[in-house]
Amino acid sequence: MTEEVFCSDAYARTCATTVLAVDEHGIRLNRTVFYPEGGGQPGDTGLMRLADGRELGIVNTRKGAQPGEILHIPAEAKDWLKPGIQVTVEIDWARRHRLMRMHTCLHLLSAIIIAPVTGGQVGDGYGRLDFDLPDTPDKDEVNEKLNALVRTDAPVSFRWITDAELDAHPELVKTMSVQPPRGVGRVRLVNIEGVDLQPCGGTHVARIGEIGAVTISKIEKKGRQNRRVRLEFPEGAPHAG
Repeated sequence: MTEEVFCSDAYARTCATTVLAVDEHGIRLNRTVFYPEGGGQPGDTGLMRLADGRELGIVNTRKGAQPGEILHIPAEAKDWLKPGIQVTVEIDWARRHRLMRMHTCLHLLSAIIIAPVTGGQVGDGYGRLDFDLPDTPDKDEVNEKLNALVRTDAPVSFRWITDAELDAHPELVKTMSVQPPRGVGRVRLVNIEGVDLQPCGGTHVARIGEIGAVTISKIEKKGRQNRRVRLEFPEGAPHAG
């Protein structure tokens, strides 16, 4: 298993590590700050660097076939990349921070609209949640409530519970389509003080005021009982429609 530095410290931008294996699937390291794609959040991108200055771009990060296995996807093959070498890895911090802000913001949205979540996506500067709802919420009202909540600047903390404890408290799981990450015997809970508590393995900001201003760009009817709420940051970060 790879030590998941990002799990204990989402603000860690770089770390020294050792290459464990390299094959057509990707690069495995003994520890990493790179978050692997999952739970609606994209995988990190960035750089891998040798002590002599040679660099390799990492264009994506994914989970491997085994629990705890993380694959770093290189931009190209390099002859010098072999098991046992010492490297430093560094994430694209500006992109990661936008993802952290948006992921945390989606937790807030799920606390404002009280309904089961049927789907979601964390994007670079944008995001969405789908809700099991028969009626369309008022966009301006949701927008006002969301930004007011951000301004409370509540702290975000984490704690772990066992899989059995989670099974005993199914009400903690809001998402119908994405289940909490399991396989290691415990699940991480993300607690936004006084606002929200739910299992999540993604990266989050330390206080919700760090999210900044956010805009509800659209609320769509996607079925008889499905409403899609789209959000974006107003500062012009790159995002898809």
